Amino acid sequence: MRAPPGRITNLALLAALLLAFATGTGVVAAGSQAGRWVALAHGVVGVAVVLLVPWKTRIIRRGLRRARRTRWMSLLLALLASATVLTGLGYATGLLRSVGGTRGMWLHVAAALTLIPLVIWHVAARPARPRKTDLGRRTLLRAGALTAVAAGVYLATSSLVRAAGLAGARRRFTGSYDTGSFDPASMPSTVWLDDRTPSIDPDSWRLAVVDADGERELSLGDLDAFDVRVRAVLDCTGGWYAEQDWAGVPLSALVGNRGDARSLLVRSATGYWIRFPVGDLDRLLLATRAGGAPLAARHGFPARLVAPGRRGFWWVKWVDRIELQDTPWWWQPPFPVT
Repeated sequence: MRAPPGRITNLALLAALLLAFATGTGVVAAGSQAGRWVALAHGVVGVAVVLLVPWKTRIIRRGLRRARRTRWMSLLLALLASATVLTGLGYATGLLRSVGGTRGMWLHVAAALTLIPLVIWHVAARPARPRKTDLGRRTLLRAGALTAVAAGVYLATSSLVRAAGLAGARRRFTGSYDTGSFDPASMPSTVWLDDRTPSIDPDSWRLAVVDADGERELSLGDLDAFDVRVRAVLDCTGGWYAEQDWAGVPLSALVGNRGDARSLLVRSATGYWIRFPVGDLDRLLLATRAGGAPLAARHGFPARLVAPGRRGFWWVKWVDRIELQDTPWWWQPPFPVT
């Protein structure tokens, strides 16, 4: 394929990067098989970025001949973009599971987030303005060819990873690796941002339940009277997943009169909270045990939420309050901020 004009290459690369950021965010949010296509799209877009590199390199070589004070920022942008692609590829294949105890997934995410302000600067400092003719037949054919080749390379790479028996072949569609399935003691413990494992006295701990009939409190002994079991996958955004047999009480058994509520707020003793659609009540479990044993403190003792089909940041630990509310469930940050 003949190299397109530099302006078209820059616009194509910008579009690919925007799609990579969007699908990457989608992968973090996706927890069920219905979101699998987002992960596939992220992989294909990542390959498309790599395929555009030779054309972009020609533009970079021309730019380096000019004496610019901000040239170092352009070089830093190229370095971070390369790091983002390489860490993503390394983690996907299993060749780069971790560095110094930090999972490759987080290295990939960190590089991508650091890249964002530099991309914004680059677009503002050296704009490549679209033209009406950019949506012509030739451009669309090039875009289609690039997408087809990227998809082919992605599928071929996935096949090679499986044929070679690399660890990446055993990832879940979210990119997470199995760590501690059916063995809660070896399951990692992660918290969101600034949370810390609290010290909770099981004798004085109480769960506040608020529905249309008012508020009441339940003790750990009240919850232990239930033994409903659910096998579900906890898929952490940190790059690991674990399937466990959880036991506890369905939230639908705790919340009686739903009234006109539009959402269910689940709060942790740390102040962390998540809001669910009321329709999720029938599939949420408040677990007090995992693998037949009480939860460990680091895994949410005395009670944690089990939310099948949702990523780990929905699985609130150290739950101390569940409350029906009139607020729409989507009225919350797309990802928790504390």
